[in-house]
Amino acid sequence: MSVTTSRLLWCTIRFKEKAGNWWVKDNSDPKHYDPDGLGILDPFQLPWVLDMMDPLREYGLSNEILEAAFVPFQAQEIEKDQTVRLVRVAEHILDSEEQLFALPNIKDGDKGAYADFLEHVMRLRVKLINDTIKLEQKLTVEDVDEQLSELRNQAMIEGRDIHPFEEITDILEFVPPGHEVPVDEDDDDKPSRTQSAAEEIADLPDVETEVDKDMEKNLRWDDEEEGAEEGEKDGEAGKGPRKSGRRR
Repeated sequence: MSVTTSRLLWCTIRFKEKAGNWWVKDNSDPKHYDPDGLGILDPFQLPWVLDMMDPLREYGLSNEILEAAFVPFQAQEIEKDQTVRLVRVAEHILDSEEQLFALPNIKDGDKGAYADFLEHVMRLRVKLINDTIKLEQKLTVEDVDEQLSELRNQAMIEGRDIHPFEEITDILEFVPPGHEVPVDEDDDDKPSRTQSAAEEIADLPDVETEVDKDMEKNLRWDDEEEGAEEGEKDGEAGKGPRKSGRRR
């Protein structure tokens, strides 16, 4: 996979009361993170999603895939129009005790880290279901993907964007029609808000406005590699025509 450089250092988000979710309004790298229809997990949704994935650990849940799937942010400032400015932080979502927002890492699209994560979790959910429920025929990833695709198509018909919280929980809660997976009675319900979104993040943490040195170094390294690749491609272009490698 070719290197795709990202300068995603900050973003602004807004809360849609009707949907009950945060959506990206703007960011520092719209080329790779198109704000249109881009949702972000908030500090209440992220821990719930992580807890929901605990049963998948015995089936091989990869922390590496999970960490790579999200870009961590913290709230820095609440604007007058109730949009919130977030800054990227060098935190690990599995280890941090801070209140983090988690933006899906979609910079490489269908071949990227977030897409890999969704596929990984879906495969593990299928294993859990086949191990837990006695089905006449083993469930497959294709079966689940087909049924979830129907939900996505319905959302498109309704002109509704799919938020990552919905996208992930649809997989984590998937059960074949007419069956159920045993759950602990102590399992928490989905996070609900008892106050306005702005009040929830009113106590803003002290967040540095610049990325840490390691992150900055990595971004520079990506730039250098991408520049070298572009130089090689230009050289090849001078020798004769070549096919485009772009995927849609």
